[in-house]
Amino acid sequence: MKARHQAALLALPALVVFGLFSVVPLFSVVRYATWRWSGTSEPVPVGLANLSRLLGDTALWQSLGITALFALITVPLFLFLSVAIAWAIEGVRFERFIKALLFAPGLITVSGSAIAWYLLYNPDFGLLVELTGFALPWNSQPAAAMAYIVMFTLWQQTGYGVLVASAALRGIPREVKEAARIDGAGEREVRRHIVLPLLMPVLVFLSVIGTVFALQAYTAVYLLTRGGPFGSTRVIGYYLYETAFERFELGYGAMITLFVMVLTLTVAILQAMAFARRTRAAVGA
Repeated sequence: MKARHQAALLALPALVVFGLFSVVPLFSVVRYATWRWSGTSEPVPVGLANLSRLLGDTALWQSLGITALFALITVPLFLFLSVAIAWAIEGVRFERFIKALLFAPGLITVSGSAIAWYLLYNPDFGLLVELTGFALPWNSQPAAAMAYIVMFTLWQQTGYGVLVASAALRGIPREVKEAARIDGAGEREVRRHIVLPLLMPVLVFLSVIGTVFALQAYTAVYLLTRGGPFGSTRVIGYYLYETAFERFELGYGAMITLFVMVLTLTVAILQAMAFARRTRAAVGA
């Protein structure tokens, strides 16, 4: 009993911080979602009117479709690049240096990175145009703008995925792989039937993290394309920003925030369940 009491006392500061900075703001957002409020005027309680508006908001569902497209492109590429690069550099001479280079973009502020990318890929005067003559018309063609955002996101996040995948690869016992090779398995079979199933928990983690990043993408879109051209990169995070801080509809913005939170949790849980089923099937096989 004394040990439990001491453990509770040790956990108390963390619980207080969690309550002040997570639980209390969440309840505040729930309350704001029932208001019609600009942030400066007196709030007007409207009950579930904001929810009814959300369900019929065509622009919101369009932004959700753009977000889904962004996630469907970004997350598989993020997983593939993370594992493929981790495999490629495993055991090479400059492995740590390569990992440091790959992780470096994630340490740079997004605003600084966005300025560098704007100067590099600007189709009118960017460095890429000056050196090669090739212009990525992200300011006029929707497909190019989506590719622009995807490349920027992968450039920033892949280093983290490589570190996680590399750590998981190092955690796989060599004896297991050597036993498979002695039994006649080739390198491809070892990776497919031994390494990949053992990496499944890491793939679950990375897919959930990648999906959360995709669903909450905002900063890169705000700094690089402002949702354009023609709304082609207006992901749901940017639509939330427009609603709350450009049109000053904070009550409706709070309802969109709750919607994004519930959607993110739902997708993460479904992903984890799907990967868990695949892992059990692979082990059973």
